[in-house]
Amino acid sequence: MTIIRQQDLIDSVADALQYISYYHPVDFIQAVKKAYDREESKAAKDAMAQILVNSRMCAMGHRPICQDTGIVTVFVRVGMNVQWQGDMSLTDMINQGVRQAYTHPDNVLRASILSDPDGARKNTGDNTPAVIHYEIVPGDKVSIDVAAKGGGSEAKSKFAMLNPSDSVVDWVLKMVPTMGAGWCPPGILGIGLGGTAEKAMLMAKESLLEHIDIAELQARGASNRNEELRLDLFDKVNALGIGAQGLGGLTTVLDIKVKDYPSHAANKAVAIIPNCAATRHVHFDLDGSGPAQLDPPNLDDWPEITLEADESVRRVNLNEVTQEDIATWKPGDTLLLSGKMLTGRDAAHKKMTDILATGEKLPVDLTDRFIYYVGPVDPVREEAVGPAGPTTATRMDKFTRTMLEETGLMGMIGKAERGQIGIDAIRDNQAVYLIAVGGAAYLVSKAITNAEVVAFPELGMEAIYEFEVKDMPVTVAVDTQGESVHRIGPQIWQAKIEEKTLNLV
Repeated sequence: MTIIRQQDLIDSVADALQYISYYHPVDFIQAVKKAYDREESKAAKDAMAQILVNSRMCAMGHRPICQDTGIVTVFVRVGMNVQWQGDMSLTDMINQGVRQAYTHPDNVLRASILSDPDGARKNTGDNTPAVIHYEIVPGDKVSIDVAAKGGGSEAKSKFAMLNPSDSVVDWVLKMVPTMGAGWCPPGILGIGLGGTAEKAMLMAKESLLEHIDIAELQARGASNRNEELRLDLFDKVNALGIGAQGLGGLTTVLDIKVKDYPSHAANKAVAIIPNCAATRHVHFDLDGSGPAQLDPPNLDDWPEITLEADESVRRVNLNEVTQEDIATWKPGDTLLLSGKMLTGRDAAHKKMTDILATGEKLPVDLTDRFIYYVGPVDPVREEAVGPAGPTTATRMDKFTRTMLEETGLMGMIGKAERGQIGIDAIRDNQAVYLIAVGGAAYLVSKAITNAEVVAFPELGMEAIYEFEVKDMPVTVAVDTQGESVHRIGPQIWQAKIEEKTLNLV
């Protein structure tokens, strides 16, 4: 009989969440580096360079990889010979560990969890509760997987109940382009196949905890149907040309994982859940000897990459930029922004559009300004602001026309593609949309020299800030004519990959 102390579990969960906030799994870093080395698309290669540089900076500075520090997902396998020493339920212990991790004074993590999700949407303040899955197994230890799952990748989850004769490969290839770039590729696709609806989703999520080993599988070949699916899908998804951040390129996925389960004869449940460029998870065991010991990785595991601005990069002063200036920007152009910008995401946009609908003035003047879609992490020590990477811009599409036509807003900065209603509004108002790299939040924050809340402080991380930035790297995603790099880039690279494949045959 193994006795596990309550505080050991609490401390282990807290330590694990701190650990994964700033350490990528080493297999992920190695996979991104391999993809970076073979990438031929300049835009995609630059995006992966930022991801790798950001990851190393986070490992050194012990600050979050992404401003979205995730919803906590925990898989717990409890041995049947385990006894607990404590007065809390196992769920309460885990949530206490989450609470402890997210309020750590040396590395504050962003509280992103809202209770009453379809009503008041009140922030719980400490990222609790976690989503926990339990299994009782033989043995005398407790095995735990802890993951922090970003909202952008979660939002792109897909599920279908296929007919038994339908092709899983065809369905996945149909779904992936509809996922856009908001899940921050390059990443990993987890696929759950069979069981029931909820079982398929659970397997997709759990498969993402597995080691990246597609290169080894390619070398030895498939030995079962799951492995055949992985190899087939890996090649075909990458052949879509979506590329890093959806900019077009050779690598969209670093691996594809498949878990299956017997299913009813009438159905074929299939689920897809992606892991993004901020893949964060760790495994530990408790055997009664104390809290888990998580060894830090060696910094030599990270490549040393230098980000350099070449002669094609434009420097832009946001305090002086004009309509004539932005009209010259083209999709794919790289800019370095300096000056002042405002921030605002879903809740702030909702409040602003509600105020405009009443005919009242906004608390901030948006005339000829740029707004950055971000909910930053709180700062620590000498920071102006914590990690401050972009959030998925399509969520702001429904507000875009009102904002552009009623405020004098000139441009927006976010993550990934815009939907058609957003693009139409940008084109009709001769505005522009820029993207920062998702999964490079700490790197972005280093370009922010000052941050001040200027409106809606009650919204916490969703308040409107004014940032002052110096050489913040962005890419032109939608120009004043409504042309989108997320449409052009994948089209170009899908054709190039197809041509290369045909030439090899």
